[in-house]
Amino acid sequence: MVQCSDSKQQTFMKYWLLKSEPECFSIDSLRAEPGQTTYWDGVRNYQARNYIRDEMQVGDQVFFYHSNANPPGIAGVAKIVRQAYPDFTAFDSNHEHFDPKSKPESPTWMMVDIKLVRKFKRLLPLEELKSRPELEGLVLLQKGSRLSVQPVSPEHFRAILQLA
Repeated sequence: MVQCSDSKQQTFMKYWLLKSEPECFSIDSLRAEPGQTTYWDGVRNYQARNYIRDEMQVGDQVFFYHSNANPPGIAGVAKIVRQAYPDFTAFDSNHEHFDPKSKPESPTWMMVDIKLVRKFKRLLPLEELKSRPELEGLVLLQKGSRLSVQPVSPEHFRAILQLA
């Protein structure tokens, strides 16, 4: 991990993989946003929510992964630019991510803001990632791994950047 420090505390940069279906929101959608920045909403899994709420920090780097695509793969890199805050889409009964159990005074779901760092020149397909011995142990490649928010080790992050 990369060590970052300020006068109050020492923190360590973490690395993540965020999944999105490209027909819903792609890396090109992120690139088209004002300032190439947007909120990452709609996470409705408690473990993924806990990563967002408890572990993601401003400055952390994320891989933007196109899931349920042909082929699925890593499309680029973004970074966390705003700490976790309540996912307001959960409170909107007209929104597809509405959750009637989540209340503004006691939110269940959280989101962060991300900013595009770079789109890769080519998508790194899942099949290619699976074939790389240096990526053994990557959460994405583990059987049954379906979380939309996943931690990535610094070693795996560097190896994937090398492939890109």
